Amino acid sequence: MKSLALRRGITDKPIESHKTHTEPVPYLGGLAIVIGTLVVTYGSALLTNFTRHTFILASSIMLPAILMAIIGLVDDIKQLSPWPRFVAQNFLALIATSILIVTNTMGAPFGIPLIDFLVTVIWLVGITNSVNFLDNIDGGASGTIAITSLALALIAFINGQTLITAMSIVLGGATMGFLLWNKPPARIYMGDAGALFLGILIASLTIRLDSSQALGRYGLLVPVLLLAMPILDTSVAVIKRVRRGVSPFQGGRDHLSHRLMRLGLKKRSTVMLLWLTSGIFSIFAIGISVNLYGLMLLLALLSIVFWLLLLIFFLKTRDE
Repeated sequence: MKSLALRRGITDKPIESHKTHTEPVPYLGGLAIVIGTLVVTYGSALLTNFTRHTFILASSIMLPAILMAIIGLVDDIKQLSPWPRFVAQNFLALIATSILIVTNTMGAPFGIPLIDFLVTVIWLVGITNSVNFLDNIDGGASGTIAITSLALALIAFINGQTLITAMSIVLGGATMGFLLWNKPPARIYMGDAGALFLGILIASLTIRLDSSQALGRYGLLVPVLLLAMPILDTSVAVIKRVRRGVSPFQGGRDHLSHRLMRLGLKKRSTVMLLWLTSGIFSIFAIGISVNLYGLMLLLALLSIVFWLLLLIFFLKTRDE
């Protein structure tokens, strides 16, 4: 994919002020993630207990993700404006949500159909764009999703959700494999094709996670904690942009990585700190999901306070 991107001139050129690299870096790494995920997912299904039911379940997750990757790929090549891309994302989220409701595979619904539908659409679109936002530093999105995927696999395994466990492991493997090429200094970028694919896939898997029977409404906090860092990055960027009177879709040097580097951290140290923080939130999520030592309420409160403190800290850092 790197060779193909270089031959076709599909590269991320550092012509915009918010870019952190100085030389053109090839895109299409996202296609490698998509192909790897598809081959392993359907290949393993064919080699084991492949049934029509398994195929439909896997496809209900994979098809919206593939379509989202196509939108991202077109954006990587043609540079779409934000609004057509956002409309297409919402359309796919509506389809994915309808599939979840029709197949009754939503993890912890509120029990009110309209609210379930709206929350799911917002979650899918929001997380998809949050992961795309987080892809602003070498290894930022790929490393974070690798950590989240493996934590999700463990939680799903504990809850006996085999499909989510398997697909989370596949996603973790794909992102870790890509991370070998994407860690600082990155030799290839995933582009929007990879970021949007990872975003809707991890959003779909987390919202299918069903821990409500054992945890009650605490179960709703688990997916949020697993994706706390993309949510935090997007929250800080959007709040700051709205305050400045600019579009939330406009690129800028106002993400967590940019703020940490302005505080004096090197790129490698910055991304490792983002991974560490994501790991901490994943540990909180795992602890809550197993009700560690009966401290579910305490862990929930600590995780919320920790996230809010980080939000306040980053909002107080300078924009440029």
